[in-house]
Amino acid sequence: MTVNARFLAEDSSQVVLASASSSRKQLLENAGLPVECHAAAIDENEIKRSLAAEGASALQTAETLAELKAGRISRSWPGALVIGADQMLDCNGTWFDKPGDRDQATGHLKALSGRTHTLETSVCVVRDNERLWHHNETARLTMRSFDDDFIARYLDLSGEAILNSVGGYCLEGYGVHLFARVEGDFFTILGLPLLPLLGFLRDRGAVRG
Repeated sequence: MTVNARFLAEDSSQVVLASASSSRKQLLENAGLPVECHAAAIDENEIKRSLAAEGASALQTAETLAELKAGRISRSWPGALVIGADQMLDCNGTWFDKPGDRDQATGHLKALSGRTHTLETSVCVVRDNERLWHHNETARLTMRSFDDDFIARYLDLSGEAILNSVGGYCLEGYGVHLFARVEGDFFTILGLPLLPLLGFLRDRGAVRG
């Protein structure tokens, strides 16, 4: 077993991440859990629109998307423990997606400046299209008030990375300068409630205690 796999039980089921998220993959690998990563082919935007029309909350939507992703990938990985995760940014009932370009990122930051928003994050584990476990967490983040010059400077420094995160920020990088207050688990804010997930995998014998 390689050094990077030192916490993955040798006789455990295959662990697969139903995501192309580099940050979620990095979190798991940093914890000594190398995983196969496969993005699920689902229409997230259409699912969000449909759930919003039905009155679903941001957290309910994140949970639904996490399970759909894991379920879709589990069809191709019989017997594997498939991890699905999703995160929604909700600011007083308005949902924010990843910005498509710099102009959208600028708009998101202007809208969030001086306000508190929540990151609703859900993770689930599916095996053979059956949900075995799930966990939901909410983090509250309050942005400072900042002007257009600050936004431009921040976006110049951050580059393309801001397009990979809802709200246009990465808290582990320059995005920390956007905030006055952060309430919640750091791993959850990064998109994966890692400690509860590791606890479940440990209980299943996939991770050595």
